[in-house]
Amino acid sequence: MKAHKVVLAYSGGLDTSVILKWLVNKGYEVICFVGNVGQKDDFEAVREKAMKTGAKKVYIEDLREEFVTDYIFSALRGNAVYEGRYLLGTSLARPLLAKKQIEVAGKENAKMVAHGATGKGNDQVRFELSYYALNPQIKVFSPWKDSEFLSQFKGRSDMLDYAEKYQIPVTASKKKPYSEDENLMHISHEAGILEDPSMRPDESVFSITQSPQKAPDEGTVVEIEFKNGNPISVTNKNDNIMKNDPLGLFLYLNELGGKHGIGRVDMVENRYIGIKSRGIYENPGAEILWKAHRDLEGIAMDKEVMHLRDMLIPKFSELIYNGYWFSPEMDFIMAAFNKSQEAIDGWVSLLLYKGNVQIIGRESPTSLYDQDLSSMDKEGGFDAIDSKGFININAIRLKAHNLVLGKKKPYSWRI
Repeated sequence: MKAHKVVLAYSGGLDTSVILKWLVNKGYEVICFVGNVGQKDDFEAVREKAMKTGAKKVYIEDLREEFVTDYIFSALRGNAVYEGRYLLGTSLARPLLAKKQIEVAGKENAKMVAHGATGKGNDQVRFELSYYALNPQIKVFSPWKDSEFLSQFKGRSDMLDYAEKYQIPVTASKKKPYSEDENLMHISHEAGILEDPSMRPDESVFSITQSPQKAPDEGTVVEIEFKNGNPISVTNKNDNIMKNDPLGLFLYLNELGGKHGIGRVDMVENRYIGIKSRGIYENPGAEILWKAHRDLEGIAMDKEVMHLRDMLIPKFSELIYNGYWFSPEMDFIMAAFNKSQEAIDGWVSLLLYKGNVQIIGRESPTSLYDQDLSSMDKEGGFDAIDSKGFININAIRLKAHNLVLGKKKPYSWRI
């Protein structure tokens, strides 16, 4: 009987290594897919490990450039921030990985894909919704929702024992107190000892940002140039180093932001499935870009367009977080955001210093800012007398409301 073929999203870590071996032992022909989205891995070692563990074939694809241009920059143009703080590093990588995994399944004529995301988390939803959106006929095997798998592996210790039994080399140990997910946009730290929301993480938890207390005493001034809402260059004004390719400039901002302790977030968020989760994130380059981009919009974006767009940001961020990157509602919102960015051109100057990103200047060829009109010292073509009628007209409904209330105390909620 011919073995069923399955394409596994593989990282080389404990979970996916055990899943790979378990599937092989069940008689599956397993093809591993590894997407390089900026994690610091030795990919040839990952390939070798997968083959030794039983994989029939291993695909390794460098997705970093596409991740920056099509996912990170798309989120940036919409100022995506989930629950006011999370810049969605993990959420943005998942649809790209799922897309490439489905492409590998197509090349291999595989009818099934698998992943190692847990049954309590968000990633299971992000992967599987993306799979089904891109290939409605695909079959999905999710071990952490499979009763047979769950009966054998009740926790991390069982997996470590299984790895030892089948001589699968793993870097994880029973002593490691939390889990991590890394890509070029961020690294996340969660679970284990970090599940206690009152516990301050030890400095050893952080791996890509320096403690602000230990950051340099001299700040770095950078200038970021944008075209149609996309960053096109970064210049370090301290030493004139310039980066003008998407991947290069993003990596450089990560380097500078990490050096200055920028981009740390410690929060309790709401997972899609309804469970609250404590996460610690480091996203230095993204924080710098988000703040610069938002500031440039202040000078180059129409007021009403901005306010309408801002109403969509929470929904946009929620769609990314919940795994709806490939959906009709995302197409609709993305089209609106892309339209809003057509004239977001110019540069923003920022000071990076001890955990802070301070905007210190901006300029735009598409600026809507009129210095003479805004000035308190010049008339600038504005007739202040016109404001009298403007206020009177806008006060009409407030006066009427007061009259309707009669003898009732207006605005009693203030008392």
